Amino acid sequence: MPALAISTDQGQLTGRGLEGFYRAGRRLLSRCELRVAGREPVAVQARMLSADRARFVATLRPSADGGPDPDVIVERTRYADGTERIILRSAAARPLRLPVEVSLGTDLAELGAVASGTTGPELPASVHDSGMRWSSPAGHCAVTAHPAPADALASAGLLRWEVELPPGGTWSLELRVRPEGAGPVRAVGRGMSQSLATASAAGDDPRARALLDRSVEDLQALLLRDPEHPTDVHLAAGAPWRCGLAPAEALAAARMALPLGTRIAAGTLRTLARRQLVGKGPRAGMIPGPLRNAGPHLPPGCTGVEATLLFPALLAEAWRWGLSAQETEELLPAAERCLRWLLAAADDGGSLPDPYPGGPARCETQAHAHRAALLGADLLEAHGRSGGTDLRQWAERLRGTFREEFWVEDRTGGRPAAACLADGRPVPLFTGGAAHLLDTGLLGSGVLAPGLLDKVQTEQLARLLGGPAVDSGWGLRSLGVREAAYNPFGHRAGAVRVHETAVAVAGLAAAGYEKEASALLRGVMAAAETFGHRLPEMYAGEQRTEGGAPLPHPAACRPAATAAAAGVQLLTALAGIRPDAPSGTVTLRPVSSAPLGELGLTALRVAGAPFSVRVSRLGLAMVEEAADGLQLGV
Repeated sequence: MPALAISTDQGQLTGRGLEGFYRAGRRLLSRCELRVAGREPVAVQARMLSADRARFVATLRPSADGGPDPDVIVERTRYADGTERIILRSAAARPLRLPVEVSLGTDLAELGAVASGTTGPELPASVHDSGMRWSSPAGHCAVTAHPAPADALASAGLLRWEVELPPGGTWSLELRVRPEGAGPVRAVGRGMSQSLATASAAGDDPRARALLDRSVEDLQALLLRDPEHPTDVHLAAGAPWRCGLAPAEALAAARMALPLGTRIAAGTLRTLARRQLVGKGPRAGMIPGPLRNAGPHLPPGCTGVEATLLFPALLAEAWRWGLSAQETEELLPAAERCLRWLLAAADDGGSLPDPYPGGPARCETQAHAHRAALLGADLLEAHGRSGGTDLRQWAERLRGTFREEFWVEDRTGGRPAAACLADGRPVPLFTGGAAHLLDTGLLGSGVLAPGLLDKVQTEQLARLLGGPAVDSGWGLRSLGVREAAYNPFGHRAGAVRVHETAVAVAGLAAAGYEKEASALLRGVMAAAETFGHRLPEMYAGEQRTEGGAPLPHPAACRPAATAAAAGVQLLTALAGIRPDAPSGTVTLRPVSSAPLGELGLTALRVAGAPFSVRVSRLGLAMVEEAADGLQLGV
């Protein structure tokens, strides 16, 4: 971020579909086609070298009478920042004289227009310095080449070189794509290695290391700076569709990534605090956010409501993980405004409508609100602020309301309703969003906050989450297969959402339902392997079959902030790390069944220092590295 490149595994940029170099949501170059000796090289391999770099290898036989073996190897290394390096290597026993041509083109279209297929024709090019230039009312772009071409034909966007290769010789070309007047992209993640890049996993299951490595790498690649406060960083929602700040997703991802340090959490909280609505009125205290499609059964939900509830919860838990006292104090006023809004927005029965006002009371919104109230009360009281008692009393009232009004009894033991409408009628659908009922949040001394459900209801919820209706074998479906309007590709109607699956795994493990947690974990680990360990934000919820693979969702971001952070949460949940940095303790509640066998997690961060833990095959956890003075809690 804020740049990316999209291409097929053939290596050529043909201008079809989404292909091209992008920067800040605009396609700078859509076509970059290479021909050597009048031929298109034959692609043999494409692979990602890192989150911002891909390598394509092709071969070529310049003459038809040289036998089946290729004489020239063509290597292209493509960088997200708009740089491409092309290397020709000769394997011929004789000197070669090769014409090399690169055909370029662009429409300078916005990503949304590209995605919807409403772009215009390619723009006319002009020869510019050692390359080509394009202009439109939207801006200007130039491609420069080193070495400079021998010929340039603007009408065809064509650059041409005459290359002489001795036996075993090489020739290289570098192309740079830039908006006119702009310098190279400086990705935020390049300076973030201290807090993210060293975290690693090792153990019996090699997929754990691959998943954590790729998750950390993708989180680094998705980092953005607040333009007005460049020291504050936050996560873009994902590529290619949402390359900017999405408040709810940024907060959720920062929370799941807390084992990697608190810097992303602090930057996200400060960035959103500056956008918080202040003053008077019913929306005062909210973190603004757009509406989000909620599937076929409910009207759109408000991501602003979710972000407002996530803000104080993230601050409270970041403080437990080691956010400094100064940073916590600085952010407390914004958290207090969120919590005051919560109490003011709740209806007479204690439920919180979403969107506010007038929307239904959604199940997962009540879970977010309950957690925000309890963690917020804990945070305020620890810092000598008032308001904790009111928040606890409201949370108690919500628990009573939820257990009566949101629980739908049936012959199988009941289920939490997806929502309650304004007239009090429940929407009796079982959705993956119910997993948030198990995500209660972390209080002091490694204690989890109480949940909205009682013990019997919690046990029934765990059984449902582990059942075949929502466990696809690849992860947790967002809607059960037996529900009306189930659609395996529906992002709220049946697709597997990685974030929700990670929430379910962590919540089930913390509540003691290890069998169900392990099944979901193994499913998403298997899915991650088929995606090269770069999990998309969602994929189709079709049932897993022997030898099969999950179907990608065409609208999913990959990489996505919540999916990358979910990889961190899935693995750290196995160790059950519950820090309380202010009191100098950390408690471990590992998954005793050790579903991935022995697992070591190194260079995490607790209390601002490296933290390493190992879980044995017997499910016993041992701290191997920690901050000076950090004690193991009971």
